[in-house]
Amino acid sequence: MDTTKLRDAYGALLDAAATVADSGDTPPVPPAGEWNADQILAHVSLINAATITAVSSLASGAVTTYDNRAALDTWTLERVIALAGGNAGLQDRIRIQADALCALGGPMLSDAELDTVLPTLLLSGDKLLLDRPVPLRDLLAGLAEVELPGHTRQLLSLLP
Repeated sequence: MDTTKLRDAYGALLDAAATVADSGDTPPVPPAGEWNADQILAHVSLINAATITAVSSLASGAVTTYDNRAALDTWTLERVIALAGGNAGLQDRIRIQADALCALGGPMLSDAELDTVLPTLLLSGDKLLLDRPVPLRDLLAGLAEVELPGHTRQLLSLLP
């Protein structure tokens, strides 16, 4: 699988994160009910971790699922922010996770592995987006084409 789109999506997200982080002394305040930059990055980090887990489990022959609910939990987001050491640590973590996913999702997996369907549960806030089996290939494509670009726009919307 060619991971160029995935790598480019991570590059754009990390560029946006750096732009927002460098935009002033006080972090941009999101509209009520929206995440701040650190929470967005923590969410992406958790999505990455879930995706790496799914890819690794599949490659090891284990039965796996994909579920993004932990990446939506406020307490978990705050814990990840603290453990990563804040914005700079989250950016570093995402950069390393991006390298891992591009390596794991690209040349490491066979087409048969990429076409393996995983029971998938995706939510956005309280809204159910998807509750059905999805090929791993489509999860990786969704990350590159929908998830990461969406959070890139979300970060950039925080700019004054």
